[in-house]
Amino acid sequence: MRVRVARLGKPHGIRGEVTVEVMTDDPGSRFAPGTVLEAENSAHPHLTVEGARWNKEILVVAFEEIVSRNDAEAARGTFLYFDTEEVEEDDSEGYYEHELEGLEVRIGDAVVGKVTGLRTGTAQDLLVVEDNEGEEVFVPFVEQIVPEVDLEGGFVRLRPPDGLFTVNKADSVPDDGLEEQ
Repeated sequence: MRVRVARLGKPHGIRGEVTVEVMTDDPGSRFAPGTVLEAENSAHPHLTVEGARWNKEILVVAFEEIVSRNDAEAARGTFLYFDTEEVEEDDSEGYYEHELEGLEVRIGDAVVGKVTGLRTGTAQDLLVVEDNEGEEVFVPFVEQIVPEVDLEGGFVRLRPPDGLFTVNKADSVPDDGLEEQ
């Protein structure tokens, strides 16, 4: 099984190091020296970790195949995957991004969009949802807002706070009471 573990960010320095958006709960082993990761849509189909270090809260990684700042810039945006024979099963309630992508998003029984991704963060994860109008909405992936994930049924059920799906849309900006003159 192929599991997405990261996306390459901007170059860091002149020696080919890159910042990494971590999408795994185990960056220590996924970015250990010698680890080979699959690179999607890259000049190098496989990238070998040469070294990794934390710079504040940002993971900076050196790969054997990326040797210059230009190489690092060319690799920007590349998704990295780890191949595994089987995904470890555990009793914790966690989901991989590939399990969530494509699931219908429901509020009650009404379909309001589909999951297009998962943004992992230090404080909380966000479901990336494309609503029925084609706009992107970020939904905090917490039990109070996403009480049900049914992989077999192909949906997630939301209990969002008022305005979650309309707060950033142009047609929902409150009227300030002023008329154009």
